Amino acid sequence: MERIEEKLKILADAAKYDVSCSSSGSKRKNNGSIGDASFSGICHSYTEDGRCVSLLKILLTNHCIYDCAFCVSRKSNDVRRAAFTVQEVVDLTMNFYRRNYIEGLFLSSGIFKNADYTMERLLRIVKKLRTEERYNGYIHLKTIPGASGELIQDAGLYVDRMSINLEIPTEEGLKMVAPEKDHASVRKPLAFVQNQISNFKSESKLIKHKPLFVPAGQSTQMVVGATPESDLEILKVADDFYQNYKLKRVYYSGYIPISSDNNLLPAIGTRPPLIRENRLYQADWLMRFYDFKVDEIVHESKHQLDLEIDPKLAWALRHPELFPIDINTANFRTIIRIPGIGRQSAMKIIKARQFGRLHEYQLRKMGIAYNRAQYFITCADSIINIGHTSMDWVRAQILQQSKASQKYLPQQQLSLFV
Repeated sequence: MERIEEKLKILADAAKYDVSCSSSGSKRKNNGSIGDASFSGICHSYTEDGRCVSLLKILLTNHCIYDCAFCVSRKSNDVRRAAFTVQEVVDLTMNFYRRNYIEGLFLSSGIFKNADYTMERLLRIVKKLRTEERYNGYIHLKTIPGASGELIQDAGLYVDRMSINLEIPTEEGLKMVAPEKDHASVRKPLAFVQNQISNFKSESKLIKHKPLFVPAGQSTQMVVGATPESDLEILKVADDFYQNYKLKRVYYSGYIPISSDNNLLPAIGTRPPLIRENRLYQADWLMRFYDFKVDEIVHESKHQLDLEIDPKLAWALRHPELFPIDINTANFRTIIRIPGIGRQSAMKIIKARQFGRLHEYQLRKMGIAYNRAQYFITCADSIINIGHTSMDWVRAQILQQSKASQKYLPQQQLSLFV
């Protein structure tokens, strides 16, 4: 037992650099087996910095044949190595699941020997869980770039989500820090899985009991800040993957310096670009749910996202000619582009104005961020301003409000045991 705990300590710690803590997107229902997968919110576990995730998130092994400079598991790094057996991962998953410690499994791996050798073991784990243990919970499997299509296809029958890390956003950046890798070995399996998902969906319309194949779709992850790609380049790559491979998510992981051996990478002690990571997620959200195009968020004359304000507010401030918007007549697509108004609030506005023109107090009750939205809208009782409001003044006002609201927040993580 001590041997397993030691492996778990090493391989769970190595897996923390894989970012995929989000809703599962899977609706696998309990059919008499053990457990089921919730459509949302199953990826929780407690990490060292106090965040809550409840997903068994481990590597099969942290041995690796590659020497990627940004990766803690690179073969030249002097760290403790370990590898689970297939049965050990199965037993851990079932034991934790039965004790209600976890609600799903996130399984990734370094590469030992070669891609197929590692992928074959990952396949045996997920197949054993489904067919022998009758485990019906959520499984997110990181597939191995370069693995054969047959192994990937078999694995897709047993997992909810698959993903392959793109690692560095551009091919040029990847060659700088991982010359043995290329993007083609990521694009090829993503295209293969997407093609299989489409085929299975088409056949399911004709065959009543067609098995599921990666029902929660695919995702990928990019490391941000390790190499000098701009936000424009990163978002263009993400958009390309959304369009061509129909990904469910692209994850952006701010690079955490782990080595000072490579002068191309930020040195140990450099703070991870957490604000930039957050802005990229906000921009990604705008692309997926608010119909924004990449060149509306960042463009050739402005390659980087504004770190002081969110991308939707930044876009609105660059386009004063589009505002103010009359909240009582604008369509849904126009309303969701107003800073401070999300999709749910926009829908409430559309429904509520069937009963009369909306006033300020009604908008406030709907839960919109009125302190922000007020500069971009008019409603039934809006005061008519003479002339155009300066967007520089609006930006200053919003930033001032934001700083005032953060004034009373603690500047450091509070201790639980004081």
